[in-house]
Amino acid sequence: MKNIFKLYLLSFFLLSDFVIFAQPGDDDGGGGLEDVDPAPAPINSKLIYLAALGVLFVLYKKNKKTV
Repeated sequence: MKNIFKLYLLSFFLLSDFVIFAQPGDDDGGGGLEDVDPAPAPINSKLIYLAALGVLFVLYKKNKKTV
């Protein structure tokens, strides 16, 4: 029973991504090919800090487990 629950929970989190980020369609029936979209948000501005924090967290957990 626990394995089924884990599988259900995993599939819920993986499949909810499609619903959460879905954009509504046009109600007016327009083409929408030349609509002005907002500029995309940059994701790489603090990526090196996130990677360093991840490595430090792994090292912390590894050292905590061996002690």
